[in-house]
Amino acid sequence: MKMDWKQLIEEMQNGSVRALARLITRVENRDSGWIEAMQRIYPYTGRARIIGITGSPGAGKSTLTDRLARIMADESRRVGIIAVDPSSPFSGGALLGDRLRMNQVTASNDIFFRSMATRGALGGLCVAARDVVKIMDAFGMDTILIETVGVGQDEVDVVKTADMVSVVCVPGMGDGVQAIKAGIMEIADIFIINKADHEGSDQAAADIRAMLELAADEHAKEIPVEKTVATTGEGIPKVADILMNGRGLRDTETDRREKKIRDEISGLLEKEVARRLERRHAESHEIENAVRKILARELDPYTFVKQMLDRLL
Repeated sequence: MKMDWKQLIEEMQNGSVRALARLITRVENRDSGWIEAMQRIYPYTGRARIIGITGSPGAGKSTLTDRLARIMADESRRVGIIAVDPSSPFSGGALLGDRLRMNQVTASNDIFFRSMATRGALGGLCVAARDVVKIMDAFGMDTILIETVGVGQDEVDVVKTADMVSVVCVPGMGDGVQAIKAGIMEIADIFIINKADHEGSDQAAADIRAMLELAADEHAKEIPVEKTVATTGEGIPKVADILMNGRGLRDTETDRREKKIRDEISGLLEKEVARRLERRHAESHEIENAVRKILARELDPYTFVKQMLDRLL
């Protein structure tokens, strides 16, 4: 590992927020040496509680996250926030909408906020988000909140990173039906009906409870359904207590973390195989030759992919 990586990691572990931010940027950009850096960081991870906050756009996730972070910080917890913004179509960077909405938490010494760009990734999480969680964990964050962009059916990927998943709904937007369509019922550890001061909040809560009663998962009936008004703070302390204490989890935390590790291993393997194949093809022009043969129907893509994998593995 290069000396500058080692120095950044040491400064980060000594409490330097500047080093933490720089380290996150370099890992997110996949600078040379990032894998070795993550290998060095990994032994210091596994202590933080990771909470996913997902739901449809306009549900008030950012305001809710702001309130939750402040309550947790008031209880002497160090809180990290990862707000996954849509990528700018021009620069590829985050649009930073959440940073503007969370102006109070960004000024707190006990809360570290990071906006990340999806960079086209499905599932509401960018590829590097899992690594950023580990860096914040190694820094000493007690709780890490991940707020996703709200991209519908692909939102379920958040469960692969979080210990506990909260799904934010609002009255009058058909979120009950959307929850079924998006597969959200299978990942939620708590449902939050935000903007509960609006008409229809009781009906929205009743609809979700009815769906949980009909779910095949025997633990679904125990999942909390809470109402909040994030703009005023109403109902937020109870939700924070549930999230901090892990009540309502479908699985034990050990089972959840084992599943996360399996998913992470599979994901890393897929990405490494793809990276090696891309590098090999770039050097040999093999894909270009295969494309010409496939267009001429002298070869089919299935055979070509099988041949490549057989050679690599």
